[in-house]
Amino acid sequence: MVVLRKEGFRLISRSFESFGINSGLMALNRLLSPISFRAYNCLSEPNDVSSANRRLSLRGCLDRHDGVSWRADDRTASARALKLHSQFVREPNVVLGEGLVNGSGSFKPGRPLGFPDRSIPEKMVVAVDVDEVLGSFLAALNKFIADRYSLKHSVSEYYVYEFFRIWNCSRAEADIRVHEFFKTPYFTNGIHPIPGACNALHKLSTFCHLSVVTSRQNVIKDHTLEWIEKHYPGLFQEIHFGNHFALDGQSRPKSEICRSLGAQVLIDDNPRYALECAEVGIRVLLFDYHNSYPWSKDDSAVSHPLVTKVHNWEEVKHHLISSAVP
Repeated sequence: MVVLRKEGFRLISRSFESFGINSGLMALNRLLSPISFRAYNCLSEPNDVSSANRRLSLRGCLDRHDGVSWRADDRTASARALKLHSQFVREPNVVLGEGLVNGSGSFKPGRPLGFPDRSIPEKMVVAVDVDEVLGSFLAALNKFIADRYSLKHSVSEYYVYEFFRIWNCSRAEADIRVHEFFKTPYFTNGIHPIPGACNALHKLSTFCHLSVVTSRQNVIKDHTLEWIEKHYPGLFQEIHFGNHFALDGQSRPKSEICRSLGAQVLIDDNPRYALECAEVGIRVLLFDYHNSYPWSKDDSAVSHPLVTKVHNWEEVKHHLISSAVP
């Protein structure tokens, strides 16, 4: 494996200068000079770069498409369009400002040198939970319960994410209270984003296909979509609702939703969902924000080989980057 650096791009651009198509490669030289990436082989020696036939042949790091050629001043240059190595580029935020010379000799808009489409490795499919992962649902709910029912609870009391157990009421009564909460400003305006989530997701979106997979009910679907678009605009490709603990309608297991998406990773705070998805082969990052979620400390989930505990979004980002870049 050889590293193709700035000098290699300069050689390419000098060789093409005579043929009038150096602008694209010069753009590559200018934009990619700060980085290096690995190619299958290094730039080979030209077959014949003489003034007689002016022909340049590149092998290994360039990809030929049935002998494509360009003509300028009655001189023909055969070249191969640049092909990235199958491994991930380590600088996923770098974007080509101009374009790569493609097989037809035309220019296409630049793409991130990370994980675009099927022409290079596909993006990692990552499913992301909403409550306690993207937004502080429980803190807002506690405020509502305190004001409406004079029951004061802190997040630290929720040893399990089943509200009826904490509130000392029936499951049906707890569901009714939660649905009352949905109709109040405590819910519509009181849920704040988890610190660090938006910034981390922006960076992860360069090499991850991000989708929301939440257990939230269909009755709050519209508001959830609005909230996500407000706080995480343009970051998620799909949003799916499990409709759990709903007063009506069918529910759908998170593992089923994740498998239908082809999700490779789930980011979730609930050990039950973590174990459910890990059992079907999905890697899980069990989110326990600053070690403050008692319900996330389930040993049976954490002991599973596909479940990894994380404590903030910086750790989430680190784990996913480590998985993507060898």
